[in-house]
Order: sequence, then C-alpha cells, then structure tokens
Amino acid sequence: MERYDAVIIGSGMGGLCTAYIMAKEGMKVCVLEKNRQIGGSLQIFSRDKSIFDTGVHYIGSLDPGQNLYRYFKYFGLTEDKLKLHRMDENGFDIITFAGDDNHYPHAMGYDNFVEQLARFFPGERANIQLYVDKVREVCAAFPLYNLDSGKKDFANAWYLSVDAKSFIDSITKNKRLAEVLGGSNILYAGRENVTPFYVHALVINSYIESSYRCIDGSSQITRVLSDSIKQMGGEIFNYSEAVRFHFKGNEIDEVELKNGERVAGKYFVSGIDLAKTVDMVEGPQLRAAYKNRIKSLENSPSAFLVNAVVKPDVFPYLNHNVYHYKIPNVWNGPDYDPENWPEGIGLFPGTSSKHPEHMEHFTAMAYMNFEEVQKWENTFRTIPNHETGRGDEYEEFKLRKSEVLLENIYMRLPELRGKIKSYTSATPLTYRDYIGTRDGNLYGIIKDYNDPLKSFITPRTKIPNLFLTGQNINLHGVMGVTVNSVVTCSELFGHPYLIDKIKAAVD
Repeated sequence: MERYDAVIIGSGMGGLCTAYIMAKEGMKVCVLEKNRQIGGSLQIFSRDKSIFDTGVHYIGSLDPGQNLYRYFKYFGLTEDKLKLHRMDENGFDIITFAGDDNHYPHAMGYDNFVEQLARFFPGERANIQLYVDKVREVCAAFPLYNLDSGKKDFANAWYLSVDAKSFIDSITKNKRLAEVLGGSNILYAGRENVTPFYVHALVINSYIESSYRCIDGSSQITRVLSDSIKQMGGEIFNYSEAVRFHFKGNEIDEVELKNGERVAGKYFVSGIDLAKTVDMVEGPQLRAAYKNRIKSLENSPSAFLVNAVVKPDVFPYLNHNVYHYKIPNVWNGPDYDPENWPEGIGLFPGTSSKHPEHMEHFTAMAYMNFEEVQKWENTFRTIPNHETGRGDEYEEFKLRKSEVLLENIYMRLPELRGKIKSYTSATPLTYRDYIGTRDGNLYGIIKDYNDPLKSFITPRTKIPNLFLTGQNINLHGVMGVTVNSVVTCSELFGHPYLIDKIKAAVD
C-alpha cells in the first residue's frame, strides 16, 4: 500500500491550497473528493449551454499588489492563466429597497466608495469616511490577511466585542445609510446582534479594494491548482468519500473510503464539515465532550437558488450585482418569515466569453433554512448507483419557490420579465450533496461576537497528526480559505517561514 506524507480530505479551495503548499514543500500528497467534480464551491455546471458557478460569483482584492492577488501569484493563479472581468468601479454591488427608486452603490476604492455614497447622503460624508476608516483599521489588524508574519494581541481588540449591525448603527443615525452599508450581508449570513464586525470588515474590504468575475466560471481556479498539484507529484482522487479513520495508538494511520479501500498517511488534513470529521473518529482518541461541542455549534443558513438562462441578445449585461430588499431590515435574512419569503434577494449575473455585451444567464439567491426541505433529507443526488429521487412533491416545492423568487426579481427588474429562456433551481439539499456540508450551510459555523471562543476552531486538533482547513477556521470565501490554508500549513512548516516563502514568490 502506498503511504502519503499528507492525505487531504475534501477538494474545496481550502483543501487544494493546502495540498499545493505541502506539495511545494516536497511532501507527497493526495486529495480525496467524494463527488465526480473537484473544487467544492468552485464547481461549475452547465444548463442550456450556459456555464453557472456553484458558489463563487465574484472575487475581491485581485488588483496588482492587493492581498488576494499576492496569494494567487504564489499559488500560480496568475493573470495569464485566469480569465477575469473587472466589475463596475462606481458600483460593483447595487443595494435597493422596495418603494425607494434609488440605486445605492458600493464602489471600488475607498475614496470612490465614500464619494459615490455621499452623492446620495451628502450630509453623511464624515460618517461614511469613519466607516471605511474603521473597516481598514480592522483589516490591518489581521497579519495573515495582509501577508504579515507578525503576531497581534487580540485579547482586548474592540472589534471582537461588537456586532456588525450595532457598530454601523453607532456611526450614523441615518437608517437608510446604515442599511446600505450592511446591504450585501448575504455574503457572510450577517445577523443582528450576532455577526462580529470583523467578519463584515474582512469580507467587505476585499470587494471594495477590487471586484472581479470569472469569465466562463470559477472552475478555472480549480484547474490551475489541480494541474500544479499533479505536476509536483500529488494525486487527486474523485469518487473517494472518506468515512472512517483507523489508528495506531493515538495517531491516524489510514483513512477508510466508502468503497472499503484505505489510504495511509503520515498527516491527515480535513477540509470537510467539522461534524463529519469528528464522526470519522470512532475510538477514544477524541473525547465525547469535544465531539458534542463540535456538533452543537450552530451552522450558518443555506439558500434557495434560481439559475436562469436569458434569451439571446435581449437583455444588456449588468456589470454589477443586485441586492434587493422588500423590508428595510437587511439583517433579518436568516431569520426570515416563511410567509413573507424572500425578504431579500441577491442577483449575480454571469460573465460569458460568448456574449459579453448581453446577460446570458444569472443566479438569484435567497436564504432558506434546512428545515424547509428536511422531509427529503434521506434522498441524495451525487452518488453513482445510489441516487434517490426526491419525488413529485419536492419538484412542486422547487417550482413554487422558483416562481416566487422570480416574481421578486421582476419587481426589481421588470424589464427582465418574458426574457428568461429556461431555469433550474437548487435547495439546501443541493448544497448538502454537492458541497458536502451537513445541512447545506453556506459559510460553515456561525461566528458570534457574544461568545467568540465558542466558534474559535484551531487547525490543530487533539489528534497529533489530524489538522483542519477550509471555511470553518477563521473566515470563509475565496480570500478566507486561501488564508486558512496558510494557517493550517504553518502548523507544520512554521508561521514566519511560510509567509516569507510566499512573499519571496510574489514580491
């Protein structure tokens, strides 16, 4: 049996970046993926000859010299290997509200961000400036976010003890401005009196610096990373679902796959759902109290999506995303009233090389909790020879929800009515099956400012040779999991050493 230096469980971006670093440092690695397609949220799918993204609809901080640009350069994700489209500088995100004809922009560049919003709120310029100053202050305090090998003392940091909504409300008495500043919070499942301000700041900063869409889908990132891993001697196996760890003493010796095969290794890194990871430890190596703590952590909500193909050459390309709310409270999303669903929507036009002047397709999403589809939880769609149909009732549920979501889109974009060629939809069960999260959650466990240590997950576990990576440590999203892979690998190679290697490759 072949033995690897490192076995990576899960081929999302966190797993692939972790495998890349380890392979680059001379380790023999393999990546295990339960589905046919690798990439996690970077997966794509095709409907009616249009390419849709599964989860990555735009990426931030990719201008030369910016944070993610520098990380991408280390990972070989350079401009010549990626097809990217820069979004509207004066409004990459547009926030709108029912009954309000204004289209409030989030603009690129901090000076421009202030300038564009001050056009709508001229008396609030100083408060908008204060907001962006505080966002930048928070981001500067996270060393790895900025490729800094230094360490900071977070014990008394002010931004850990305030939630995003409360902080934004504290800088302005203008309720509409406050809602606009928080209007894209579906990017991190922001909740009133829960989501820490630092989560808001780290996510929003990335897009304000610069925003890009992947032309013809985000799987190009997966392709570059996987090709590089293989060129460095690594191996990637699909249809390889890890189900159980086997131990020699207190350390893992092998991981067993669903088909009964075993993969041996020196180190094991899990980038999959935390609860699934601890369930793979069936012996005494993890205490029951630790397992129960992990399983008790509250996950972020899921979503319902409509993926629509637009009739050819009938609707102009939108170089921005749309966030539209029926109600004025943008922080109510995860706690929505099912009778008034959806209370807010996000609309993300795709970018196609075939039809750059027109909107070829779009994805619209709204929060949806797993309970709404729980009656079908024992059905699955991704396992060959084990797929189970969900029945007519489920298809009727999707159709009903799709029509409601589309009607909400038409309220915001009435000119789109009659111009949709076809559409498909996805529910929390789709996320569960294709992304691999236990309940289809979008962003892993909830970060709660009321109890920050409860959701603080370190990459090093109680098992000496088991590590964690992915969206459940620190931050989610492309930027978050990229940084998290460095955090994980720093446990083996050392923090300053690895940062210096990355900086040497990009500076």
